[in-house]
Amino acid sequence: MNIIEKTNHPLTIYVISDSVGETAQKALNAVLVQFPDTKKSREIKRFPFTTADILPDILKDALHDKAIVLTTLVDPKQVQIVHEFCQKSGLIHVDYMTPLIEAITQKTGQTPLQEAGASHKLDQSYFSRIEAIEFAVRYDDGKDARGFNQADLVLIGVSRTSKTPLSMYLANHKVKAANLPLIPGVQLPAELKNVPKEKIVALTASAQNLQSIRRSRLSSLGIEGDSRYADLDYIKKELSYANDVFNKLGVTPINVDHRAIEEVATEIEETHPLK
Repeated sequence: MNIIEKTNHPLTIYVISDSVGETAQKALNAVLVQFPDTKKSREIKRFPFTTADILPDILKDALHDKAIVLTTLVDPKQVQIVHEFCQKSGLIHVDYMTPLIEAITQKTGQTPLQEAGASHKLDQSYFSRIEAIEFAVRYDDGKDARGFNQADLVLIGVSRTSKTPLSMYLANHKVKAANLPLIPGVQLPAELKNVPKEKIVALTASAQNLQSIRRSRLSSLGIEGDSRYADLDYIKKELSYANDVFNKLGVTPINVDHRAIEEVATEIEETHPLK
């Protein structure tokens, strides 16, 4: 009987797709429920609608993060880029599509379409999802506050309260979500004041849990030693500032401690119904 030693190493997974990425996400969710102890330290990074020209940069970041690379690519050129990079670098790679495509090709003698997103009908619902995903990427992390007025929802909270993964998850459900990190000493964009409070989603977590997540993140980046980012007193200061912002905006925060993205997203959809 083989005994696998249990470790507390952070788990980072890069989900790379040349379409929406729904297939990979569903399969990944089914696997992750088997590893509940990874909730505190895992990070899932999604790269939908990936093209060959940006693949090398994504893979370099994955190598830096010591991530598992999970792909649902059907374009042979992209598949080859990933396979060669992972073989040379030693990155762990799980290819959901190629082995089955090759098996069916061998069995039937038929040539696959090799079209990204062929399972989706090109109807208005599909295009709405694509538009929402592009919106989430464009207005992620407070890049452009002008997007707040166009958003269905604006997610706010301190660093590591799942703003980005929630924005992407909601986008896959055709919800245009922008997000903004709350940082003490950094002035809030004026556009936030014009967003109706029913469209603002406040996210929070315990200081201890945030410290654990941030320490794991720093460790995955190879950053050791003291850092204000993971200092408990500073995190408490951040949370106090965030609570002040929530109170001024008149919004009630949702706690994301030890909760799956799907669970939090469901609560958001229940408490912030969209017209």
